[in-house]
Amino acid sequence: MKSSKAGLNRRDFLKVGGMSTLAMALGTTGVYSLAGVGSKAAAAANNHMNPTSGFGGYGPLVKDPNGILDLPHGFQYKIISKTGDKMSNGDLVPAMLDGMAAYRGEKNTTILVRNHENSTNSQYPVNGKNPWNNGAAGGTTALIVGQNHEVIQEYVTSSGTIRNCAGGASTWGTWLTCEETRSMGHGFVFEVNPLDPENEMSRTPIRDMGYFSHEACAVDPATGIWYLTEDNNPSFLYRFTPHDRSQTLGSLQKGGILEAAAIDELPTNSASTFNNGQKFGVVWKRVNPERAKDDARGLGCIQFKRLEGAFFSAGVFWFDDTNAGDGNLGRVYRYFPATNTLELFYESTDKNDLEMPDNIAMTPWGDLWIAEDGPGNDRIIGLTPEGNVYTFAENTLNGSEFAGPTFSPDGNTFFVNIQTPGITLAIWGPFSRRNAARQRAMGHAEPPAGLAPVVSDKLSAMAEAQGMSLLEAAALERHGMPIL
Repeated sequence: MKSSKAGLNRRDFLKVGGMSTLAMALGTTGVYSLAGVGSKAAAAANNHMNPTSGFGGYGPLVKDPNGILDLPHGFQYKIISKTGDKMSNGDLVPAMLDGMAAYRGEKNTTILVRNHENSTNSQYPVNGKNPWNNGAAGGTTALIVGQNHEVIQEYVTSSGTIRNCAGGASTWGTWLTCEETRSMGHGFVFEVNPLDPENEMSRTPIRDMGYFSHEACAVDPATGIWYLTEDNNPSFLYRFTPHDRSQTLGSLQKGGILEAAAIDELPTNSASTFNNGQKFGVVWKRVNPERAKDDARGLGCIQFKRLEGAFFSAGVFWFDDTNAGDGNLGRVYRYFPATNTLELFYESTDKNDLEMPDNIAMTPWGDLWIAEDGPGNDRIIGLTPEGNVYTFAENTLNGSEFAGPTFSPDGNTFFVNIQTPGITLAIWGPFSRRNAARQRAMGHAEPPAGLAPVVSDKLSAMAEAQGMSLLEAAALERHGMPIL
């Protein structure tokens, strides 16, 4: 429990409580705009934010009068789904909203697939028609969201599973939902098709992807290889190579090879010895899927603390360790399949910068956005290619974790869950433009300051306008390209 004495930081000070506030805040699913709230804060935000670049965030947060979500000036949010409300088929929205992904739907709609981290008992279970296990309350739902952020349809897509924490989107339009447990015969990965809900595939565990306390997974679209995190101390990092790497519906059900990451060049197998910027060559060691954790431990594979979020972007697999590091505040790693190297990219040393990272997502403009799961008011934190952090949102509702950060396919809407009491939010505003070059920059180390090219403001503006990284623009200019 936090002290109420002197020394409160910004997050402690802003924390709000009280059931009356909670009841008032959740009484509606209307749109909340921060454009005209708090004139001084809004003015400060206007003076400091740079909404077209995304390099330093969007400025200070504006306090939400509804006590739900603080956002930068100019952004709006809407509660589009709430635990206990009726879905389009009459069932109630299940509890414990967690991992999520967004897909392009018909007529410019967005399809959200959402996990529910229920166990065996819940006031609001996932009531499916074709459950894998009748005694389990977890599963997944889908939301069809229109252009005006209204939910057109909401329904169960899989059921009968336990602790569906995170997962990962396939390249062919399905969602892999992961069970974060290894008890009662549960602890598997299931594939869910939001356009064919509760089919036989959704209730068939992909056993070759391992029996362990799964957290998240992500696929390398260039190879069809999946990378999986484990949320259990100690944790191991796995990769799954399907026998059929066609990346088509049904390919994963044909099985594959499961391996765990190791570093033979180190005298210890503990990731706690890693330093910022260190890179290591990875050795993948095959494990038996039915005893993956025990095999990984016995083979001397890398031991992390508690692995959480996973995301693959521009040739790099990103993942985080929620309470690793000297201050137990969390770390962010990146793995390069092309060179088979692992790097500690960022370690938090101050809880005001980042505290206990969980689910992650790459933004359309190339920053990594991180959902916190720590004490106090959790936030959405942006991490830039330069290793800097900024705050985009803060949950002032009740201190519950953010989960399932994901962007609509057009990049104009950010969706995220607040797990308890269970709300799904749509957020929109002056997001930065899509920038593929900046996404690539997240997968490459920046040169040391003394060796980096000097870039003028004019060249920087041109790079942004053309979707280039600063290094690409500087290289073109150096070789005499008439780009200005």
